[in-house]
Amino acid sequence: MMLPLALCSIIAVAIIIERFFFFKRIGKAAVAEEVLELVNYGCINDALTLTKKSSLPLAKVLAAGITHQLDAAKAMESAGITECSVMKRGLSVLDTIVTLSPLLGLLGTIIGMINSFQIMALVGTGQPHAVTGGVAEALIATATGITVAVIALIPYNYFVARVERETEVIEHYATRLEMALTTQSQE
Repeated sequence: MMLPLALCSIIAVAIIIERFFFFKRIGKAAVAEEVLELVNYGCINDALTLTKKSSLPLAKVLAAGITHQLDAAKAMESAGITECSVMKRGLSVLDTIVTLSPLLGLLGTIIGMINSFQIMALVGTGQPHAVTGGVAEALIATATGITVAVIALIPYNYFVARVERETEVIEHYATRLEMALTTQSQE
């Protein structure tokens, strides 16, 4: 069971590092303020150009609203759904690892205990070190499984909270852009 646990830990670390850099990169909403300012001044093309230069999820949602001004709300909603999926990428795997690792550790412990009892049946109770060594190995599997889960759980919860926070930011700016576009179309 140690091999699957090692694989789980490698995958978890890879996802954690990738998501960390992803969320570090998208943590800037200054572009949205500039876009809204340009739209409020009637510089729609400049606002669209500014959003197209950015690869941030928020900018992509705003670009969809500017591009499809006749139905900006639906365009931004559709783009928002896509961008939320991008932000959640890898989190289901991380969640599975958090759940699976302790179970793999327990399975390793159970297998180790079965092996220890088989050794005891063959050798007898006259050699306790043969049995206790197997028990110790079995408990290492549980400890490893729980360690992998704990290491993955904290970043997972952080990333889920970041997705929720970024989603709220996207909704906030999308609503403000929709109002600004409505105001511009009425002028």
